[in-house]
Amino acid sequence: MRISRPVRFLLAIASGAAIALSFPNYNLSFLAWLGIAMLMLASLGVRPREAALYGFLHGLVFYPTCLPWIATVIHQFGNVDSVTAAAVLGLMGVAGGLIDSIFSSSVAAVGKRSVPLACLLAPFLWVTLEFLRAHLPIISFPWNLLGYAVSGNLALLQLTAWTGIYGLSFLAAAFSALLVWSLLERTKRSFSAVFSVAAILLLLSWQGARLLPQATPHYWAHLVQTNFPQSEHYPPDWMQIHAGEMDQLEKISVDAARRQPGLIVWPETPAPFSLRDPVFAARAERIASGSGNDFLVGVVTWTQGSSGEWQASNSAVLLDPSGHRLFSYDKIHLVPFGEYVPLRPWIKFAGRLTADIADFTPGTTYSIGRLDGGQFGVFICYEAIFGDEIRRFSLAGADLLITISNDGWFGRSAAPAQHLMMARVRAVESRRWLLRDTNNGYTVSVDPYGRYVASMATDIRGELDAPYDFRSDRTLYVRWSDWFAWLCVVASLGLIVFGISRRAGRASSL
Repeated sequence: MRISRPVRFLLAIASGAAIALSFPNYNLSFLAWLGIAMLMLASLGVRPREAALYGFLHGLVFYPTCLPWIATVIHQFGNVDSVTAAAVLGLMGVAGGLIDSIFSSSVAAVGKRSVPLACLLAPFLWVTLEFLRAHLPIISFPWNLLGYAVSGNLALLQLTAWTGIYGLSFLAAAFSALLVWSLLERTKRSFSAVFSVAAILLLLSWQGARLLPQATPHYWAHLVQTNFPQSEHYPPDWMQIHAGEMDQLEKISVDAARRQPGLIVWPETPAPFSLRDPVFAARAERIASGSGNDFLVGVVTWTQGSSGEWQASNSAVLLDPSGHRLFSYDKIHLVPFGEYVPLRPWIKFAGRLTADIADFTPGTTYSIGRLDGGQFGVFICYEAIFGDEIRRFSLAGADLLITISNDGWFGRSAAPAQHLMMARVRAVESRRWLLRDTNNGYTVSVDPYGRYVASMATDIRGELDAPYDFRSDRTLYVRWSDWFAWLCVVASLGLIVFGISRRAGRASSL
């Protein structure tokens, strides 16, 4: 199939746009099955150097289209002008484009020897590069991996209990590769293969969820959505200014637990909540004692270091009905340039971006807490996008997963829906109930198969009666972590070496 250079440019741009549009808030998830095919068609049949340009264009389009909220957050809360914020988003596109250029150039290089071999390589290599994105030092950012775009199919979502999210990414990329092979092969056999696979996928999407077991909950939690507006700075008298709203939240929490006994949960701290503040500490103890139930709340924890300096941690603390602290967890995976500044002494040139960022101290332990009925693990906000880290809670003995978040930073952009989409996968990977409590949405209860069994409207103050249960079995993913991604790494290297070496061998024999 001969494709002109202008058409290749358009295919590369369209591939980035297609995959971006498959995510919230566009939600055209069917495009996720086609996006990689467009990039492969742009790359096959040209020199690797030219193909690298097409991969670069793909990333340059994908990231700004999919993540425009990053520029908004940096502009509003990063103390920078809109032009600089847009430039930072553009740099993300450049960095992503460089990674994607490895994909397109490698597919082109192997395709010089064998198009079927290049099609075989494509899904393995795509997963390998997503795995790379998740493990880059400091700037790892596995947000909106391809597999998340197709995770709305409950039947296919179950694959993540074995492979993690990378199995779904592989599946979508493999379908694209199959489509490309059929278009280039142009035989009855190739078209039949594509039609058969597409029919199976459609059938699973339509009826697959009915085959899943029903998870029966036996416990209730009360997820309180505080709905405070996001702010960069808080005055010293914040508690006094907002005393009426805090009274309202206290009443909502206590009344709900008295009506239906169960755990009370407040989100990642959306305001200056600290148990070192006697006003807030007294209120937290009243909520626990007044309701007669455990109270899990997001706070800033202050500890004094060995040299006398005070250190802050983003934490979750559980109080028992008598107001005593039973459990605490300090967030381990902090947000770069949000909760700390990596390499701060060496990036003074970014002063406007980093001046207002206070460095939190990361936690070190995947702590496990205990409730009546079983044990739980809690993770905070950004940590939800790292499957390998969240599985460690289940490995340590957690029978229930709880995540608290303050998505108020994102406004009503696509980010909260994207964040929820990724958190939901963590429930299936570990085969655990997941309780997700946020400041302003989305607050939900997710069963071990990925169903939303209870949810609350966004941008309101209130409480969700969230059913849940405990589950102690361990999935293959919990036990073996990212084994499938590592398999893709090995297969990619092997196929690239095989493809390029055989091509070089042929050239030298001529």
